Formats: sequence, C-alpha cells, structure tokens
Amino acid sequence: MSSKPRDPQTDLGIIIVSWNVREDLDRCLTSLCDALNREQYRAQTWVLDNGSVDGSAELVEAKYPWVHLEARDTNLGYVRGNNIAMAQLLDTAAYLWLLNPDTIVRPGAITTLLGFFDTEHQAGLVGPKLLNPDGSLQESAFRFPGLTQALFGLNLMPERFYYSALNGRYSPEQYTRPDPFRVDHPLGAAMMARTEAVQSVGLLDERFFMYCEEIDWAWRMRKAGWQSWLVPTAEVVHVGGASSRQAPPETTACLWESRAYLYSKHRRGLVSTLAALAVRFVFARRLKQAETDDWAKAYMRILEAWA
Repeated sequence: MSSKPRDPQTDLGIIIVSWNVREDLDRCLTSLCDALNREQYRAQTWVLDNGSVDGSAELVEAKYPWVHLEARDTNLGYVRGNNIAMAQLLDTAAYLWLLNPDTIVRPGAITTLLGFFDTEHQAGLVGPKLLNPDGSLQESAFRFPGLTQALFGLNLMPERFYYSALNGRYSPEQYTRPDPFRVDHPLGAAMMARTEAVQSVGLLDERFFMYCEEIDWAWRMRKAGWQSWLVPTAEVVHVGGASSRQAPPETTACLWESRAYLYSKHRRGLVSTLAALAVRFVFARRLKQAETDDWAKAYMRILEAWA
C-alpha cells in the first residue's frame, strides 16, 4: 500500500452536514475560518443543509461566501449528506474532514492532523482529541463493539465498569500523553480520512441513516489494511448531540437499528445472536411500559431490526 502525495489543487475537503443547528453551525464556521486563515491550507469547505427551518442555509449564504452550500429541501440524513459532498471532493482533495456542526476547531488542529498523515502512511482515519465545552476530556475513540458493549447499552452490566475496556473505552491517560495511539475507530464528530483509503473501501454505507457509520467505515478500512489513529495534540471542542436531542424516540430507534445492521455485518455468529437476544428481552419489556405512542413505535422498530 502506498500513499499518494497531496493533490496540488486541494489539501483538504471539509464537509459539514447540518440540520436545525444554526447557532452551532455559525460558531463552527467561525472557528474553521480562523483556523484556515491561520494555517494557510488549500481547502474546500462544503455545508450540506438537510432542510433546516431555522435559517441555517441563509446564514451560510450571507455570512460565509467562501463555503460551498448545498441546501436540500428534505432531511437526507447524516450519511447521505456526507456522501454527496465526498463524491464531489474525491478527485480534488487529498484528505477529507467530516466535521460536525457542533464542533469548534482549536488552533493547530488541522496542521497536526495533516502532519500525522504525512508521517503515518497506513493511516486511513485519524481523529483529534475531543473536549467538552468546559475543556474537560470527551472520549474520542472506541474499540469495535462486541457483546459487552451491547449489554452496557442495555444497562445490563455493572455501572462501575462503564468507562473501562469492557465497554470499549481507552484509558484516559492515553489522551493526556502527546503520543498518537492506534484505535479501532475515532468518534465521527471530527474524523479525517485519507482520500486514497476512501477510494479503496468506498463511501459511508447509506444503510446507516445516522449512528454507527464511522464504526463500519473504520472496520472496512481495517479489513483493507488501513489503520485508525487518535492524535491527542490536535484538539476540537464537541458540544455533542445537538441534532439528535430534537427527537429522542426517533433517534433511539435509529441508534438501535444501526447497531443491528452493524452487528449483522461485522459480528456474525454467537456474539450477534446473544446481543440480539438481550436487545429483544430489554425492548420487549420497555414496549409494555411505553408511555407514548412515539416511544412504542420506536421500540417496535428496534424489535423488528433485531428479530
């Protein structure tokens, strides 16, 4: 596997998919503009707006003329939105940065991530250290999910082990040291990808409307010989959950439907069977106790996905 040099036309294609998060998007683009001006990289920035009704598209058009805006009438989903932009940037950008609108790019992050790609030629996906708005550490990378992670998600494991390797966590000490470290997958909020790796495994799988798509992507890259890394000296603030908080039953259903597809794709056999049994047990009970029709419909969708 060889690493191609950066395309002379564009170092970086930046993609932000937004839905009704106008204030977050404004803050993100302001930080991104400052970072790009400071670090002087050739970049194309795309915002794909998924039918927002809060003036997000109008904000981008009026305040950020350097951004390529794709304003859609309906919500295409996070995955489809990113794929539309990536398909246009694959031939012109050496690297692609999928950036959530509720992020704030800290100084030096772009230089650090691109510099790491230049030194680690098998890196397909690289993530920065994510911080909460108060500056505290946010977990930024995880191990590929297995049975115990599913059980933690269902509240069937002891809470005292939640932030342990049993639940796919990396040690907090690894984030405090400056050395990059190998991970199974970075969190999708600010993951940067080598275009050559994307071309070798394909775009995000659109069977994932939202959630788990970055896990599947990293898993496919791993199987194709690419590596995923976390670079702690690159920092991005991530507010987290700005779009998903808007419709809890819907997003709960999407999360567990995506997990069902992920396990069927990458965790076949006993692990997938046992996880499905646990999911059906828990959500059958929750269905009986559902307080609203919306929650009942969400639980039914989950049970059908894991049948």
